[in-house]
Amino acid sequence: MFNVKNIRNDFPIFSNQADDFVYLDSSATTLKPKRVIDAVTNYYTNYSANVHRSIYKMGEEATAAYEGSRKKVADFIKAESNSIIFTKGTTESINLVAYAWARKNLKEGDEILLTEMEHHSNLIPWQLCAKETGAVLKHIPFNDDGTLDLSEPEKWFTKKTKLVAVIHQSNVFGTINPVKEIIKMAHDVGALVLVDAAQSVPHQKVDVQDMNCDFLAFSGHKMLGPTGVGVLYGRPEILETMDPFLGGGEMIRTVSFTESTWNDIPWKFEAGTPNVAQAIGLGAAIDYINSIGLEQIHRHEQELLNYALTKMQEIPELTIYGAALVRGAVISFNVENVHPHDLSQLLDNDGIAIRAGHHCAQPIMKKLGVSATGRSSFYLYNSKEDIDRLCESIVKTVNFMGGSH
Repeated sequence: MFNVKNIRNDFPIFSNQADDFVYLDSSATTLKPKRVIDAVTNYYTNYSANVHRSIYKMGEEATAAYEGSRKKVADFIKAESNSIIFTKGTTESINLVAYAWARKNLKEGDEILLTEMEHHSNLIPWQLCAKETGAVLKHIPFNDDGTLDLSEPEKWFTKKTKLVAVIHQSNVFGTINPVKEIIKMAHDVGALVLVDAAQSVPHQKVDVQDMNCDFLAFSGHKMLGPTGVGVLYGRPEILETMDPFLGGGEMIRTVSFTESTWNDIPWKFEAGTPNVAQAIGLGAAIDYINSIGLEQIHRHEQELLNYALTKMQEIPELTIYGAALVRGAVISFNVENVHPHDLSQLLDNDGIAIRAGHHCAQPIMKKLGVSATGRSSFYLYNSKEDIDRLCESIVKTVNFMGGSH
């Protein structure tokens, strides 16, 4: 049985907050279990050495743990270890592709296809890239229900399309986009595909072989791991053709005063001392998720999502954005006559943490005709009682602000 109480006992932050603390902002960053905190502490306490360079025992232990985490990540998304590059996060992973692949391969008139629901981190790198290369940005629109409008694929996928960059699960609507279908349409016109999986990898099984993507990016801190570590998956045959993203130590094979040669992938893209502790922490987070079971976590989240949608729709002053049938446990909403920032502050007074703002998706807010929304997002440590508390506090806020409820 999925026991939220036992799971919460694994997270020290709950014992360090008030007993009635409710955390509903896991889409922004997740809380960390003791296993992850201990793994990071253990590295710093017992074998805090650099990786790949030290011949002594402690250094070899650090290298084994670091590369062991790479293998755990690879297994988690059904990839080969040499296709896994450690970065600082999803944002750096996407920028790596934009700099190391796109600037080398795109030319004036080529098209980069995005969607209207992208996070800023999968929009701004391509804006910069388009300005430098002369490529053209196109955006697949979203419908009123928060799903992509793929009714006219020939309008978006053309012979000029060279790269498609798409979010797997929307951080605003929770919509899970049909990436396999999108990838096939892209490949049919000869384009490569990058999937922003920051919101999906922590919550559902992602198999890059089955998905058939060319690149996939996600972050450690959104899946119970430390901040400062992320992952870029890339097809090895594509990574081999790419230039390095950063130059320095570790990413080289030979160096002279005038030229250098590069290390094998993935190390070609990991210049300098990597985030060793964070990568080890990410490995521990994957161990923890596997110990509970990703399918169990997903099932629990879907129960919470359905319960929350039912409860929140009972509040007449509340508007929910997005109504996709296939969606993750994320709900963006607004309350009539209450600014999201005020709502968040009043909920915080009741010990409830939600997100308020544009969620790094200003184009979505503009299309919705709002400046911001509130957002509640659920994970394995949340319960139906958390949702009851949320709804009670929203109603209390409506009454306090002079609503009609």
